[in-house]
Amino acid sequence: MQDPIELDKSPYLIMHRDEWAEQRRDTPMTLSPEDVERLGGLSERLSTTEVEEIYLPLSRLLSLYVSASQELHMVTNRFLGQKQQKMPFIIGIAGSVACGKSTTARVLKALLARWPDHPMVDLISTDGFLLPNKVLEDRDIMDRKGFPESFDTKKLLSFLADVKAGKPSVTAPVYSHFAYDILEDQEVVIDRPDILIVEGLNVLQPARLPKNGSGIPFVSDFFDISIYIDAETDHIQDWYVQRFWRLRATAFRDPASYFHKYSLLDEDEVVNTATGIWQNINHKNLEENILPTRQRADLILKKAKDHSVEEVMLRKL
Repeated sequence: MQDPIELDKSPYLIMHRDEWAEQRRDTPMTLSPEDVERLGGLSERLSTTEVEEIYLPLSRLLSLYVSASQELHMVTNRFLGQKQQKMPFIIGIAGSVACGKSTTARVLKALLARWPDHPMVDLISTDGFLLPNKVLEDRDIMDRKGFPESFDTKKLLSFLADVKAGKPSVTAPVYSHFAYDILEDQEVVIDRPDILIVEGLNVLQPARLPKNGSGIPFVSDFFDISIYIDAETDHIQDWYVQRFWRLRATAFRDPASYFHKYSLLDEDEVVNTATGIWQNINHKNLEENILPTRQRADLILKKAKDHSVEEVMLRKL
């Protein structure tokens, strides 16, 4: 248990699950049981209760933030004498591999699109801004895929700047987990959404500050609010191994899959291989780069072993 003095000094308002669930108020449940089932992830089974008690209050809070941001933007334009133009609200979602970032992003996209004031909600993963495997191989950093240096940060920053500026039809690369590489002949188009959700491993990573004080934007500079998905490291490792098991029985079985070789492993080899990948790559990335950014988030969702959110930390204004 945290010392009360430490809690008083915390920049966060800390709410346990029951207290957070009360903030749903009269927000209607807009997802069907089929929707909830479809939105779940490989290593977690999403429940209607989780949506009602965690994600509906969160969607209500985000909707209020979007409305406030739109009003502030209108005031600024009025002050500057500028013509009103659409300013997308950008939500960043950070956290480790296998912690449930993608599930959270999908659920929020589905819920937020059902609010009347901002029906156009897009979702993008920063995986699309990973450097192609050929470049990673040339730089001898294939074993650091997912680490900050493996991303084309310049391209990601340019993409976010264009979206935030309200430019039409901004394109982004597409990443395939099946091929484990960027798909050069594909792209996704983001065309002036009301809300853009950006999920990725290192989206809260600060840039190295220049000694001369020149401005270097962070990815998070473009976020209107940021969310960190948190859990005990042992739990995340278990989720990673569980996901590896499920992929071995599904996608890995396809001979065209980059990871097809893992489908041929016996049970002991599967556990040892998945654990080894976790310890040597993903855990190292979590400890070195991802976890240190947790306190930069505006909101932290702390998960229990069963993937349910047990605590919510909301940064005080």
